[in-house]
Amino acid sequence: MNLTLNTDLIENVIYDEITVGQSARLLRTLTLADIQAFASVSGDVNPLHLDAAYANETLFHGMIAHGMWGGALISALLGTQFPGPGTVYLEQVLHFTKPVRVGDTLTVTVTVLSKDDVNKHVALDCQVVNQKGAQVLHGIAKVLAPTEKVSLPRVNAPLIQLFDPEARFKELLALSDGMPAVRCAVVHPCDAESLSGAMDSASYGLIVPVLIGPEVRIRHIAREAGIDLAQAEIIAVPHSHAAAEKAADMAAKGEVEILMKGSLHTDELIHAVLAQPSLRTGRRMSHVFRFDVPLYSKPLLITDAALNIRPTLQEKVDIIQNAIDFARILGVVTPKVAILSAVETVNANIPSTLDAAALCKMADRGQITGGILDGPLAFDNAISAHAAQIKHIKSAVAGDADILAVPDLESGNMLAKQLEYLAGASGAGLVLGARVPIALTSRADGPMARVSSALLAQLAAYNARRDHTRQAW
Repeated sequence: MNLTLNTDLIENVIYDEITVGQSARLLRTLTLADIQAFASVSGDVNPLHLDAAYANETLFHGMIAHGMWGGALISALLGTQFPGPGTVYLEQVLHFTKPVRVGDTLTVTVTVLSKDDVNKHVALDCQVVNQKGAQVLHGIAKVLAPTEKVSLPRVNAPLIQLFDPEARFKELLALSDGMPAVRCAVVHPCDAESLSGAMDSASYGLIVPVLIGPEVRIRHIAREAGIDLAQAEIIAVPHSHAAAEKAADMAAKGEVEILMKGSLHTDELIHAVLAQPSLRTGRRMSHVFRFDVPLYSKPLLITDAALNIRPTLQEKVDIIQNAIDFARILGVVTPKVAILSAVETVNANIPSTLDAAALCKMADRGQITGGILDGPLAFDNAISAHAAQIKHIKSAVAGDADILAVPDLESGNMLAKQLEYLAGASGAGLVLGARVPIALTSRADGPMARVSSALLAQLAAYNARRDHTRQAW
């Protein structure tokens, strides 16, 4: 007899109802998320299950599921269906006969072999076959069957959100495949974090580092931190102001294509860049964060959260245009820009809503190009289609934004840090609007964030080089 189960309830089969030959089954298709979740919960991060390049070189010629994932399916069948709630696992013998790969659909069947009336023990034959009928797992289970009838509403399992920062980082690195390393002035790298970030970026083939600062101090830091400077050029200057001026001068002369902030203050570096007329473009310089957010389906840009404190309407035009142009460099054909405020309606008492409305009209008139703008939008309906639907917002941007344009630096900075520290987002930052991109990192940034910022700068520099070549034609 095969069991047909009520999917809304979990109802057990007590010992007295069980007969020899009785069976039950379940079906499950393996996904990559299943493998990742099992690895996360179990701690079994064997590269055979998680690293495609490694797995391809093994006798399995590709990633496979953990063997005990199949065993867990047997446990699920016994614990939730047959015999169901109240069942106590006593013993399980397993034999693994074939690998299970992503996309395989497994049929798990348990069949009663024998009963022990004295102890209420039940022995069950366990068979797991794939969609081709091939056996992948088999064994014998012994359980203590329930004796009291239970019928309960089915409880939904907790939702597991899988986010692999390393995998997202590799996806970002892939954007620079085939691009040559770009000569980069690293300005005053006088702490271990900024110095190692520069050299890590060089090891990934993103930059050719030119370290500008007090040479004795830089070499001392490198020795203390175990950082190899063999491949780095060092230009000795006495202090951070001189380092910023030298880096800006080199950029103006075309000797470097990227500037990277070291351990100096941001305003020192920006002031030096602004002092070089040839580095100006006629557009306001602005900062953009790129975040990978675990609960958002795509990379998210936030601007401006680091440079312009209280931007005017005209400055916001430049800030948004910079972000749109950069999103297009990252491969977003038509970036969707959500102009944030506290509410999604125009309110004369909230200046940011008036700016948002004006910016959208300016985009309609071609004063901002390359993207789709909408605003004002509150944060929830900018990133959640459900929230936008509840508020009856009909918009191509709401719930699907690529860029969040914030009202001012304070709100943007708080938003960015909340995403990083409370939502587990991984981010990188870049200054746009000058002749050269500026990788702008924080003292708290880790190695991955620093390398990511260098990569964003490399992409921007490569694009600027390509545009210059086209103009020369």
